[in-house]
Amino acid sequence: MCDQTFVAITFGPCDRCEKNFPLMSIYIQGEAATYCSFCVDTMACEGLTKGETLVTLKNESDSLKKKLEEERNKLHDIELHKVAEKVEVLGALPIKTRRVLKGHSNKVLCMDWCKDKRRLVSSSQDGKVIVWDAFTLNKEHGVTMPCTWVMACAYAPSGCAIACGGLDNKCCVFPLSLDKNENLAAKKKNVAMHTNYLSACSFTNSDMQILTSSGDGTCALWDVESSQLLQSFHGHTADVLSLHLAPSETGNTFVSGGCDKKCNVWDMRSGQNVQSFETHDSDVNCVRYYPSGDAFASASDDATCRLYDLRADREVAIYQKDSIIFGATSVDFSQSGRLLFAGYNDYTVNAWDVLKGTRVSILFGHENRISSLKVSPDGTAFCSASWDNTLRIWA
Repeated sequence: MCDQTFVAITFGPCDRCEKNFPLMSIYIQGEAATYCSFCVDTMACEGLTKGETLVTLKNESDSLKKKLEEERNKLHDIELHKVAEKVEVLGALPIKTRRVLKGHSNKVLCMDWCKDKRRLVSSSQDGKVIVWDAFTLNKEHGVTMPCTWVMACAYAPSGCAIACGGLDNKCCVFPLSLDKNENLAAKKKNVAMHTNYLSACSFTNSDMQILTSSGDGTCALWDVESSQLLQSFHGHTADVLSLHLAPSETGNTFVSGGCDKKCNVWDMRSGQNVQSFETHDSDVNCVRYYPSGDAFASASDDATCRLYDLRADREVAIYQKDSIIFGATSVDFSQSGRLLFAGYNDYTVNAWDVLKGTRVSILFGHENRISSLKVSPDGTAFCSASWDNTLRIWA
């Protein structure tokens, strides 16, 4: 999303020529380095054989991508909506706003549910992180961060900690306790550090490890206790805006989406990019696994949501209408996987029939763009966060 994308330019001595220039952060064999643009171009040309240039290599890369897409198309025998023609049509959805959470004084940028299906955490441009009781609307905990634009937050699987971060480039973990008057800021632990803003974070299947994505174009896996970098993931060529861990208990993969229009699937053990999809026409703002883990959906500034089947290694459905001209910011599946909820910049939430590719409902209520949307762990409700400073729970 262009309104949440930042470029941090640092000025200083280049690690290669040692002259003072605007620097670029790059990674060489997993090691971070800061080089000036001249040295980056020089290094890119090193090792080229006679007759090779960056232009010829780019043309060769584009040619290989085209051949790969042609091979994928040969295996594309039927559309998903045609397979689902005999499936019963969904009726009208009686979904309404059941709760409105008010407490932030600026744009709410992210939210996440606790596994107890009752509590949730939200972060905002006002620099606040709030833990809510979704049943009573009570604020159970509040943390003031040292910077505004807290763009990412996540609940730990145990419900005993939260993580958050944003423009300070860090990911911090706060342990929660039963004492609501306790000063959480005093217990803050800095776990992760990127070279650009933190765009998303997510605990793995335990409280001991956390995944982060950043505007520096990388994702990373960190050990919470020691704050050590366990694995880094390099493959995006622009800001990474979203990530989602595979739903399996033993899942060792996650998917990420970014400003390079790509959705990448990663192996957490090896750090390798195992699958990549590039069919969007603009930034990918959100990615979300299908409940079975065999597919994932993406939301993009090109006003579409798309479904990718990992077994077929291709896009299998597009959720779009000519009347939708605003970007999609967030997506999530219903627990059954039959519905796809998507939040848009036109202040609405659209519910799509995943199989038939049709829109079954439009939900109104927010007064500004929707920034985050997630279905509760038990599937009985979903929560949307918005730039109108509020969160809404729909059921």
